[in-house]
Amino acid sequence: MRKLSRLLAAAAVTVVAVAGTMLAVGPASAESNGGVRVMPLGDSITDGFNVPGGYRVDLWQKLVAGGYRIDFVGSQFNGPAGLGDHDHEGHSGWTIAQIDANAVNWLRATTPRTVLLHIGTNDMFSASAGAPQRLSTLLDTITATAPDAEVFVSTIIPLSGADSQVRTFNAAIPGIVQSKVNAGRRVHLVDMYPALTLADLADGVHPNAGGYSKMATVWYNALRSVPRSITDDTPPTSTPPTSTPPTSTPPSGGCSAAYRVVNSWGGGFQAEVTVRNDATAPLSGWTVRLTLGSGQSISNLWNGVNSGSSGAISVRNAAYNGSVPASGATTFGYVANGDSSAVPGAVSCSSP
Repeated sequence: MRKLSRLLAAAAVTVVAVAGTMLAVGPASAESNGGVRVMPLGDSITDGFNVPGGYRVDLWQKLVAGGYRIDFVGSQFNGPAGLGDHDHEGHSGWTIAQIDANAVNWLRATTPRTVLLHIGTNDMFSASAGAPQRLSTLLDTITATAPDAEVFVSTIIPLSGADSQVRTFNAAIPGIVQSKVNAGRRVHLVDMYPALTLADLADGVHPNAGGYSKMATVWYNALRSVPRSITDDTPPTSTPPTSTPPTSTPPSGGCSAAYRVVNSWGGGFQAEVTVRNDATAPLSGWTVRLTLGSGQSISNLWNGVNSGSSGAISVRNAAYNGSVPASGATTFGYVANGDSSAVPGAVSCSSP
């Protein structure tokens, strides 16, 4: 029965590849509103099989409601009128290697600020064992071609008949992402898998409307966690971020740390920590230690490498921001679950 389920799911993907080709409509020219360029990149789940536009519909509406001006980019085009920008780079039935073979041309043609990558579903039926390495190679291609782009790498959603393959693949993604971060790449992990269940799938492979909506929420929260990914380095035109007075500590080893809340919403918040060099000589590496409030846990962190995600944690510099000039400063940020009013305790900074 399990083998039959896998065969049926594989057949569904094959049908999608044909159906997606038949339904795709290419515009004479791409839509553009001059906003921040975001490339939705992947297979039929990015294209939006079963629900035209897929997660891009709700994501677009959330971005507009949040006051962000976004320009979806890509060589493909589909979706309903409620989707304000129909461009994307979702290719039905494609594998990681197929996306990799074309990524350079797509990126050069559109120069996105941000890439939303959900890929690997089709690999689960054919060659799942080598999928992590292929994903790593694809990320090298993307970051080499667009080194300033913010690349959000998603774990893939549940898949009927191949859950063990999906779990094995997803388990490798955090390590892959961390290796890119350690190399100074702008790569961010998005854990999409737990947001959906098999009940959110229309055919065992592709989400139904509710499933795509859940995906949109996860993408939106991830984008908000890295403000540069969806803004021109300025706040959105509405729902300005809330803030709390910064908490700081006396310098230790030449540096000090100051914490503040940047934005908050029901059940979560975004925080920023400023690391300042109070010495007369440049810093060569830094580590911030803090104790998160009760019930708080970090889901995504950037511009640093964290040890632990709840309770007492430490965050050391990333490969590219360890050197801080005298009287200079750098920052790292994170998105956390929990109540933003609980200010971290024992915030301290040290430098070798």
